[in-house]
This record gives sequence, structure tokens and C-alpha cells, in this order.
Amino acid sequence: MKILGIIPARAGSKGVPGKNIKLLGDKPLIAYTAISSRESSFLTDTIISTDSEVIANVAAKYNIQVPFIRPAGLATDKASSIDVVIHAVEALSAEGRRYDAVCLLQPTHPFRQQGFIDKAIKKFIEAGTDSLISVLAVPAEFNPHWVFEVTSNGNLAVATGDKEIITRRQDLPEAFYRDGNIYLTKISSVLDQRSLYGKSISYIESDPRWHVNIDTPHDWELATEIVLRINSPKVDE
Repeated sequence: MKILGIIPARAGSKGVPGKNIKLLGDKPLIAYTAISSRESSFLTDTIISTDSEVIANVAAKYNIQVPFIRPAGLATDKASSIDVVIHAVEALSAEGRRYDAVCLLQPTHPFRQQGFIDKAIKKFIEAGTDSLISVLAVPAEFNPHWVFEVTSNGNLAVATGDKEIITRRQDLPEAFYRDGNIYLTKISSVLDQRSLYGKSISYIESDPRWHVNIDTPHDWELATEIVLRINSPKVDE
């Protein structure tokens, strides 16, 4: 299976200005994802999709392809991930470069344990689903079977529609939320359905110790703490 890795990195971040090339520890944020993608044995190619020549130059230093500069219309905070992916796929297809699936790797999720990308790809191929996403477990108190919504008469009802409330935590079914670390999707779902999910989704669990989605200065502080932990010789991975 030919798989295209796509690292989206626009210049116009508002929460943490210039975050994609801002130094996190000893290297720019985007470098963490670039290095992880280079370590993969299953990614056929990996590209950066960016609207910035500066980001493109930084990416090139880490041997990641920059086949185009993304159009300004796809670099606003309103541009969707699927539109960015479709643009990349179509741009490369026009050059005769075709793939069976895409692997979206967002640089705002910089920490991926070595081998995680290939583990996800292997599971994706074995599952035969339209997509695979990385997830984290939902804490019991936020499990859908313990979440209530307001009914039309102003009362509460279990959001899942259950008639009886599950009383024991141990009886709750597993629930997960997407963590944004990795999205794997068949090209057919991307182009035909304009979807990163398709009609069937498999999953892989991420390690919560390394999870952060950098969107605010507080997130950046958390990422800095994780870098310190990663570099500590006492960390047990």
C-alpha cells in the first residue's frame, strides 16, 4: 500500500504565533513530526503542506518534501483539514504521483513514540477499514452513558438514550475520543466522500503521558514539560 504522509503547517497561528517553527526544547515544533515521519518504514512519501516559505525552508532542513506552497485560501483558520488533504492529493496526482491512502500528521501533536506511526499503519491495513484514528480513553465521569442532556420539558435524560442509568463504573462500556495524533484514510474516502473517516473506522490508542494539542500558551508550557520528561533518563517508555 502506497501511503502519503501529510504534515499541515500554516503560518497564521493566533493562539501561539509562529508556533510551527518556534523552538520547543532544542528544535522547532514541526521538527518533531518531521522526524517521526522519517522514522516510518511504511510511509511512501511525506510532504509539508504550508503557505509559508519560511516554514518550507525549515521543513527542508529535516528532509521533508515541499512540493508546493499551499494557496492562501487554504491557509486560513476556517480552512478544513479535508480540503487541505484533497489539495495535496490532487496536486501530486497531477504530477503522476498516486497513493492508496493518506496519513495526516499534525505538528501540534508533536510527541509520537518511536514505531507508533508504523504500528498504526499496520493495524489500518489489517483492519481493512476506510480509516484509522488515534484515540485516548474517555474518563469514566465523561462516559456517554453518564452524560445527560436536557429534554424538551427541562428534565435530564441519559445522552445515549438508555432507559436505566448504569450505576457501576466497572459496567461502563469502553469509550474513546480522537486525540488528533494520527489520521489514516483511504484515498477513495478522501476524494469520493470528502471525508477523513469514510464509513468504517478502526483505532489505535495513544499513550496519554505524551499527549498535548498545542493551541494556547498553556499548551506550549505543557509541551515544554513533556520535552523535559522525554529527555529525562528516568522516563520509562
